[in-house]
Amino acid sequence: MKKYIALIPARGGSKSIPLKNIKKIAGKPLIYWTIEAAINCSKIEKVYLSTDSEKIIDVARNIKNEKIVIVNRSPETATDTASTESVMLEFANFHDFENIILIQATSPLLTSKDLEEAIMTFENYEADSLLSVVEQKRFIWNKSSDHFVKPLNYDPLNRPRRQDFKGYLVENGAFYITSKKLLQETKCRISGNIAYYKMPEETYYEIDELADWEIIEKLLLSRNKVNKDLKSKLKNVKLFITDVDGVMTDCGMYYSENGDELKKFNTRDGMGIQLLREKGIKTAIVTKEKTKIVEARANKLKVDEVYQGIVDKLSIFEELREKYSLEYSEIVYIGDDINDIPVLEKAGVSFCPNDAVDEVKNVSDYILSRKGGEGVIREVVEILTMNI
Repeated sequence: MKKYIALIPARGGSKSIPLKNIKKIAGKPLIYWTIEAAINCSKIEKVYLSTDSEKIIDVARNIKNEKIVIVNRSPETATDTASTESVMLEFANFHDFENIILIQATSPLLTSKDLEEAIMTFENYEADSLLSVVEQKRFIWNKSSDHFVKPLNYDPLNRPRRQDFKGYLVENGAFYITSKKLLQETKCRISGNIAYYKMPEETYYEIDELADWEIIEKLLLSRNKVNKDLKSKLKNVKLFITDVDGVMTDCGMYYSENGDELKKFNTRDGMGIQLLREKGIKTAIVTKEKTKIVEARANKLKVDEVYQGIVDKLSIFEELREKYSLEYSEIVYIGDDINDIPVLEKAGVSFCPNDAVDEVKNVSDYILSRKGGEGVIREVVEILTMNI
């Protein structure tokens, strides 16, 4: 029995954008983006495209991969009023599998990395179901009458700063995971204890109207350009420098019962540092804070250079560049706050966490999908090792 299969419904009768599922976006038919993401996910054994359209079938057949299987969608489940659950249940009646991943073709920003990590989350938490979400920090209001509104998620008298506002999770419709057993019992795509997988905020958009199409196409083109630019920049990296708070940690302040300061590090970053060392890339930590915790963590990870209590990070950056006789293009830097900007602007390639301050995002070459403390270094290392 297959443990994980993916199901991608693709109806031919779209009204807002005729045959949108095979209309080209950023150079490829729309359905190609999600099919490729599913095919490239190592956990997914088969990818089923469910459609009622011969035109969609003809386009899908151009994808030459043994994982892809095209299945016919009945007329009853291909109407304007038919639910996606009806497609899933019809499919489940004729196929043997343990877990199903429903993927919406209208979310082309989905990646195989998203699917890999979501399945890992699903398994680690022993969840019954999982859905993809984005985090948003918007103040929501509800109509209290014809002319007046009331706030739903904040107090206007104590308006929080955006960086202090926890925000909320919004279903982005990219994908859902559940078991065949629960699907058939509840006739719903998610049920029981529902876990979530957080995707980058820009994946909030899914294609329903032409305006959505234009936004997502720009995002896809930008992502592809970034990938090409990064590949050329990352070929000669010899030194990897990172900040600590807000990069290796979540920027939180933790204290023991005795008042001792604590920091929470992500173990995946530790493996990332090890992978860099194995590639012969020197590593350095440059941080404004000065604590024994950072010293201990750096020693454990065998970081080559550790500078604490540094206000002028650019001077240390230049010192390291001269020490190792490097060009600017051979240095990577990760930072999250305004004191990192001078170094981010000098480094050959600059990265920042997804929750970095806006000023840092504006000067960074690449904004990561993870937030500080969530394995930021590991994400950068994965990008590096794919390109060197």
